[in-house]
Amino acid sequence: MRNYIRTWIDRYLSDDAAITLALVLIISVTLFLTLGALLAPVLASFVVAYLLQGMVSLLQRLKLPHLIAVIITFCFFCTTLTLIIFMILPLVWEQMTHLFNELPRMIQQFQTLLKELPQQYPTFVSDEQVKSIVQNLSTQLGQAGQWLLSISASKIIGIVTLLVYFVLVPILVFFFLKDESRIAQGMQKFLPKNSRLIKQVMAEMNIQIANYVRGKVIEIIIVAIADYILFAWLGLHYAVLLAVLVGLSVIVPYIGAVVVTVPVVIISYLQWGADSEFILLVCVYGIIQIIDGNVLVPLLFGEAVNLHPVVIIMAVLIFGGLWGFWGVFFAIPLATLIKAVYNAWPKDELIQRA
Repeated sequence: MRNYIRTWIDRYLSDDAAITLALVLIISVTLFLTLGALLAPVLASFVVAYLLQGMVSLLQRLKLPHLIAVIITFCFFCTTLTLIIFMILPLVWEQMTHLFNELPRMIQQFQTLLKELPQQYPTFVSDEQVKSIVQNLSTQLGQAGQWLLSISASKIIGIVTLLVYFVLVPILVFFFLKDESRIAQGMQKFLPKNSRLIKQVMAEMNIQIANYVRGKVIEIIIVAIADYILFAWLGLHYAVLLAVLVGLSVIVPYIGAVVVTVPVVIISYLQWGADSEFILLVCVYGIIQIIDGNVLVPLLFGEAVNLHPVVIIMAVLIFGGLWGFWGVFFAIPLATLIKAVYNAWPKDELIQRA
């Protein structure tokens, strides 16, 4: 056993650069686990600045000074944020409130439709199955009601947190954009001298994360707009709310599309029944999902997401459980980071040396 441990150490930890990389990863993970909640505004600001850095670089390539490019980009960010806060969010909140008020009626209508299924399709559905579905639905609704009450109880804390974000995040975004090179140089001073593997991994991840995060934001916007046009054209209730949910669902690969399809189908069926509008919506909605998965995703990401679907789902579950929304959003980049570290680790050279 001692020889096995010694062989393993010689194989993977005999390189100083590998030890340095391991220590940096351990310290980073520890900081995120212990101080992640406190540093959430800083992390959110860093993500937004990272997204906007592409626009700054584009303006600089057009021969604009760095400060002017930063100011134009920051004004674009503030304008977009203002539109989201004062135009989109009120519509989403209004439709969500209306949906909660209409929920008892919709549930009653849905239960009535379920009870009619054994009469219409006696071969496929029985009364016992319908009773079981209705009972499970009542249980889930009771749990959802308790969850809504808990949200109402913590509403004041949530409002205070949002106010902090609205004040701090724009300020931090501006300074991240303005002093990007100085911040990067300052962070490099904390790295050890033998940081060859760290720089190799960071160079690879800089390209991967930039492509993924910016591509994911573009995908969210395109999918949300396309679905909103479909919903508004057909006159579907809660069009803005459902379009926002469908757009955000692309953050969670595979799982998100399946989960968000359920309310879209249920609300459209309760509104129209099995009429032509319902069939048209389901067909066009399915076409949008197919185009997103088979055309838009390869076009935006290329080879940036070269991971097996099982690995992606596991990454979403693990990192989402650790860091909530941001863990889900960055599940694929974090999984790619682990893969980049594994590929950069000098195990092949050490094997030959042994």
